[in-house]
Amino acid sequence: MALILQSSSFLSSCSSSVPSTSSCSCRRGLIRANINIPNNQTIKISLPRFQRRARLVQEQELISGFSTISTNNPIEKQVSPSRIDPDPLVIKKLYAIKEAVADRVEMHRNIGEQRSQWNNMLLTSINGIILAAATMVGIAATSGDSVLGLKMSSTLLYLAATGMLVIINKIQPSQLAEEQRNATRLFQDLYNQIETTLSIGYPSAVDVKEAMDRVLALDKAYPLPLLGVMLDKFPSSVEPAIWWPQQRRRQPKRVSDSDKYNGWNGKLEEEMKEIMGVLGRKDQEEYISLGEKALKLNKFLAISGPLLTGLAAVGSAFADSSPSHGSWAAMLGIVGGALASVVNTVEHGGQVGMVFEMYRGNAGFFRYMQESIESNLTETDMERRENGEVFEMKMALKLGRSLSDLRDIAAASSSKGEGIEFGSKLF
Repeated sequence: MALILQSSSFLSSCSSSVPSTSSCSCRRGLIRANINIPNNQTIKISLPRFQRRARLVQEQELISGFSTISTNNPIEKQVSPSRIDPDPLVIKKLYAIKEAVADRVEMHRNIGEQRSQWNNMLLTSINGIILAAATMVGIAATSGDSVLGLKMSSTLLYLAATGMLVIINKIQPSQLAEEQRNATRLFQDLYNQIETTLSIGYPSAVDVKEAMDRVLALDKAYPLPLLGVMLDKFPSSVEPAIWWPQQRRRQPKRVSDSDKYNGWNGKLEEEMKEIMGVLGRKDQEEYISLGEKALKLNKFLAISGPLLTGLAAVGSAFADSSPSHGSWAAMLGIVGGALASVVNTVEHGGQVGMVFEMYRGNAGFFRYMQESIESNLTETDMERRENGEVFEMKMALKLGRSLSDLRDIAAASSSKGEGIEFGSKLF
């Protein structure tokens, strides 16, 4: 503002004291000065914008320079092949298998609950029938009047209980429920593995093949139908449950130069060998032995129940038929029914079949761990093995131990041999 006032005063002074020609020249000079002043101000105001633009240009040049360097970097070229986008067809197949596995999880869960309810309802119903028949036999033995109706009713009830016991002891509902619970857990584990492969991995056709094989192996190990393909509830010998397909060679993976042995070393291999021996000698053999004991008890109870109800039916039929044998027949009908109710409660209320299946499944779990260790140790190509550190951590978690505990068990096994504790703390 001061500049404008000064210029106006200067113009007036020039016009009054100088001729017209000089006034024009002064006016021209003043015009030139007035034109130059805004230009200088404009340069001063817009200079920070130019500086910001220069910075942006420098940053873009740096970024483009880094991208050029990373593209030409040989390390990046080595890593890039493993990060190739997976085949869309493989993704679709894995999602189809994932949906089928989720459906099987729901089916096995529902059928397991249904068969558990079978066990409870049949146990209560059969015990009620047996006790009602025993009560009728007692009334018939103490009554002086004609008791033909009571004798016939108790005999029919005992025969019905005998037939129901034969069926329930054949199918073992508690064992069927345990099979479905195991199948639900294993299918859920497979579902989680497929989900992990899809989320963080780069699935291939080998992953699709392995998932399909595991689904079919689980279907064979834990069938849903009762007729034709039901598992034998009273096998001649106890064998571990097998729910996994045959171990195949893994697909080779890229290993960095800094870890060319893929996390494995001689010490870790010796440790895994000792752990495999402990699981075979101690844990698996222990559960097979317990399974044999549970199987013998279950066989004894499965035979005793129908036998006792059959004898009670014979006793109830001849109760009070003659003065000499009527009392013994009535006693057989009453005592046989009471013992049959106790045997039925122990077998199905105690779920001996479920206990046998649990022992068989635990033995199969330790067999699976042994085969997993063996498949890694027998593989000579380190790239085809699972990473040693990750594999050791998985073994420790599955056995309910820390890494130091796992190493202590291996050291104790190599020094003491048989005189060591069990490998697993979970069960």
